Amino acid sequence: MNGIGFSCAVTAAILFGVGGTFAQFLFTHRGIDLQWLVSMRLLGGGTILLIFAAARDGHAVLAPFRDRKDAIQLLLFGVFGMLSVQYTYFAAIKESNTATATVLQYTAPAMIAVWVAFRKRIWPSGREYAAIALAMTGTFFLVTHGDFSALSISSIALFWGIASAVAAAFNSIQPTGLLHKYSAAYITGWGMLIGGIALSFVHQPWNVTGHWDAITYLFVAFILLFGSLAAFYLYLKAVRLIGAQYTSLLSCAEPLTAAVLAVGWLGVSFGAMDWLGTVLILATIGLLAKKQTPDMQSEKVT
Repeated sequence: MNGIGFSCAVTAAILFGVGGTFAQFLFTHRGIDLQWLVSMRLLGGGTILLIFAAARDGHAVLAPFRDRKDAIQLLLFGVFGMLSVQYTYFAAIKESNTATATVLQYTAPAMIAVWVAFRKRIWPSGREYAAIALAMTGTFFLVTHGDFSALSISSIALFWGIASAVAAAFNSIQPTGLLHKYSAAYITGWGMLIGGIALSFVHQPWNVTGHWDAITYLFVAFILLFGSLAAFYLYLKAVRLIGAQYTSLLSCAEPLTAAVLAVGWLGVSFGAMDWLGTVLILATIGLLAKKQTPDMQSEKVT
């Protein structure tokens, strides 16, 4: 597997995990509004990334809009990809918790595998089946302790969780054509900015609520710069290098990050089922890090 793509996918997953945990803290302990946080995350991250891209490449940053078809695809990605995946995931966190939101979102790799198989009319290989099984099983053990009853949530939380998985799958598959032609920085930046502008019609970003102290400012800054800007850029770069299915599977490092934070920061105990989930997820990463076969190579965007 492409080493850079592998590193980008895992790093993005870690940043997503930290950002999601910080977001739950802000919702629960600081009263920060969901729509405001998502809109600022998109607007701020997209603006910063595009400024850096423009400083480096000048007018090339506008290249996706010079082709009508690409411009339409970019608009769709911004609204149904960037905006949807962030809003649904944070809504699932708010209505339940980070662990529940994560395990529901991680049905996305299975959705992507089915889509790839349907489109290419080729069923996944044995290793792909094993990777999917390890990823899904490991995530299940990690966030539910092996007890199906632990995933008892409200209907609205279940809705947002499943919607988050669909959005995550779309977010991995839809922009691959654009990433083949343009820099991941352009696609990420414009996607975030378009999504932020769309959400601003629902909740104006200047309507700020919640209790603000040093921790609030610090966590919001992290979510903006690292849990959003850096994470989505690295995620899409990984999609470009190793393909949507492998990037999504490697992103199972996200619940692992959430577990480490829970133990080290929140003092949550780590039981046998948690460690089992951790081992399975690490086994998934090790499995996918092996050299790709020719059929795997055909799935990535170069």
